[in-house]
Amino acid sequence: MQSGGSRNDRQNRGRYRAGGQLSTHGFEQKPGRDAAGAASARLAGHRLVPLATALVQGDGRILHWSQEAEALTGWPADEAIGAHPVRLLLPEQERAAAERLFERLVAGRGWSGTHPVRRRDGSTVELEFHTYPVAGPDGSTLLLATASDTHALHEVESDLAILDGFFDQSPIGLAVYDTDLRFVRLNAALARINGLSAEQHLGRRLSAVLPGINAAEIENVMRQVITTGKPVVDARSYGRVPGDPRRDRAWSASYFRLEDSTGKVLGVSSSIIDVTERFQAEARASRAQERLTLLASAGARIGTTLDLKRTAEEMVEAIIPKFADFATVDLLEPVLRGEEPAPIQPERAIQVRAVAVGEAYGSGLTGAADTVGGTTEYGPNRVYTQCLRSGRPLLKPHVDEEVLRGLVPDPERVAPGIAAGIHSYLLVPLIARGMVLGGAEFVRTRNPEPFGAADVSLAEELVARTALAIDNARLYRRERETALTLQRSLLPQEIHRTLGLEIAHRYLPSSVVSEVGGDWFDVVPLSCGRVALVVGDVMGHGIRAAATMGQLRTVARTLATLDLPPEQVLGRLDETASAIGEGQFATCVCAVYDPVDRTVVICSAGHLPPVRVDPDGTVQVIDLPPGVPLGVGGGAFESIEFTLPPGATFALYTDGLVERRGRDLDEGIDLLARTLAAPGRTLEESCDAALSALVTDGTEDDIAMIMARVLPVPADRIATLLLPSEGPLPARARRFTRATLDAWGLSGLTDYAELVVSELVTNALLHADAPRRLRIFRDRTLTLEVSDAGGQPPRLRTSAEEDEGGRGIHLVSELAHRWGSRPTRHGKVVWAEIELPYRAG
Repeated sequence: MQSGGSRNDRQNRGRYRAGGQLSTHGFEQKPGRDAAGAASARLAGHRLVPLATALVQGDGRILHWSQEAEALTGWPADEAIGAHPVRLLLPEQERAAAERLFERLVAGRGWSGTHPVRRRDGSTVELEFHTYPVAGPDGSTLLLATASDTHALHEVESDLAILDGFFDQSPIGLAVYDTDLRFVRLNAALARINGLSAEQHLGRRLSAVLPGINAAEIENVMRQVITTGKPVVDARSYGRVPGDPRRDRAWSASYFRLEDSTGKVLGVSSSIIDVTERFQAEARASRAQERLTLLASAGARIGTTLDLKRTAEEMVEAIIPKFADFATVDLLEPVLRGEEPAPIQPERAIQVRAVAVGEAYGSGLTGAADTVGGTTEYGPNRVYTQCLRSGRPLLKPHVDEEVLRGLVPDPERVAPGIAAGIHSYLLVPLIARGMVLGGAEFVRTRNPEPFGAADVSLAEELVARTALAIDNARLYRRERETALTLQRSLLPQEIHRTLGLEIAHRYLPSSVVSEVGGDWFDVVPLSCGRVALVVGDVMGHGIRAAATMGQLRTVARTLATLDLPPEQVLGRLDETASAIGEGQFATCVCAVYDPVDRTVVICSAGHLPPVRVDPDGTVQVIDLPPGVPLGVGGGAFESIEFTLPPGATFALYTDGLVERRGRDLDEGIDLLARTLAAPGRTLEESCDAALSALVTDGTEDDIAMIMARVLPVPADRIATLLLPSEGPLPARARRFTRATLDAWGLSGLTDYAELVVSELVTNALLHADAPRRLRIFRDRTLTLEVSDAGGQPPRLRTSAEEDEGGRGIHLVSELAHRWGSRPTRHGKVVWAEIELPYRAG
């Protein structure tokens, strides 16, 4: 048998096991070349090379023939056992040399080499042999032979060489760990990355080799890979290593589990690359993204209302704790009053008030700082004052006790601030339209990063938005207060008591801060105890709408006191609205109530219909003749008249009461009617019930409402005398007047009253068809009225000395407090009022 070349190196790498296979993947988990080689073999893909074994007696007979020997040679064990291996495996021409070699091996000489053998089917396979003399049970010499396919061994050697080269030459850090996470092998690239030799790694865990990185987190990842078998890709590690101890670095690692062919877990392998630059770029991009996100989020949250205090709170809520752990917004006192703050003078102190304070954690800083509403004065040389005066941010990246002492207004706040952990401070002035409104302070306690230039830029942007929103709120507050003051001054300041009618009213401004409406109501006392009820709504909002409302209300009140009927009042109002300016429109309803007849004459200019409730609970939405809104011009208005029984109620209102988004207008009117129909309520309670039922979540428009309930007129308040067409009417009227006033306890007014009544009746006899009725009415004044069928109102005329008549109305004008006339459906009424004594009525 010819001898092949020596394979001592391969022999050192091999390992034997009972299954009869040479394992190129198993290894002992200890440092050294064998473990490294085994790791490389494992990386080769768990390839197993069959190892054939045979045991031969000294006389050449085969005693043992393994399954691997059967597989390699094709000779089954039952044919091989008892045969001579030389005759079994070699052709005849090679047997002599092989037998001589066999004799030397039996004599105790081992041998290793390669030689082709003949398979049972006649084919040839080259095997690598290793022989070992061994002693048998009886002391005889036996020969143990092992053989492997040379071609398979060459493939494994090639794979191992490639893998070793890849492992050693790869610029990527590679490492193999055992199941206890100890280094088994690593390449030079990883050793350079870590700044330690390979020997300093082997047999030690990552946490012991590199204590300056997040080793515990990495080892948890490796344990997870060993437990689950699922690879982990791009696991990040970061920190400092001995090779670069002054700089933070970052690495990306991938881990996979190592197993043998039986599934036994051998450890974990990793590949590692340095991603410090990418990590830093990602960190910068992440911080920039966080700032943009914070800016966008804060921009959406800041300035959602025109409330100055709420705007400051929105900024504090938006930046805590993402930007700062503590923040406060302070405003100069003039800003809070709605005034424009003057420039901060170098020699003058400033006074600011905290309007918003917030903190992320219970650090105690809130207790050390000003509470909301608290004021602080800073002297002209204080850092805070200088910062606001300059208009530039103040940055203190690192705060110690000395720095904090210069920042706080009171030395007693230094100790609590240090105890709370203040380490970085930023103050940014609130500037809008070139004016300094106050300052925003930002503090970091738990956040370890000090404020930097990027933080200053972000804070300036946030504060600039906040300052503009605050200034808008200040300007609007001033405008709104002006409008509200105007609006309140134009509404009735006092509602006079009206005989025969109980009146309740409500005015509710819009719950939207930005809106001031043009709704109004009025109760106008008229002659003869009558009263005019007016409700209107100017379209639009703001000061212009309020001013228009004031003009229309004044004109309506004036027209009503002239005893014009409602349709004429609205006609003149239409002309007034048209003259005010283009686009000034309003709706209005005017009703005149006569307590003696309990009649209501009412007219509408595009307004919502009144609601009537009778004493029995019957509800009616009064259908008025349609009329165009005031300001359209050219419209005709028509009144209707109806009588109300005692105890009946009717309501006039604006659309802010019944109109809501998502609710039909008719639904709102029906709900109002049902609410007013509930029995057992006073008029004031009915007003409150209507608001509670219809205004549940605020209103976007003003609400004006008048409710009136008919009361019976006491008998001692009114007296009526029908005047027949014949007889001494003036004398009869005088007697009736005297008797009535005596009964009412007003005898002191009898002479004046008799004379006025006599002149009124006489004037009706002379200038009208005939007087029809005398009515004496006692309310705020004593009213004497005479109705007739004539349509021409009386007037003052100039009379010459020789004229026998024409002085009656002059006499009435002199004796009465005021006098006048008004048209009726059947003629007119001429009336005169005499002031009552203080205690009368």
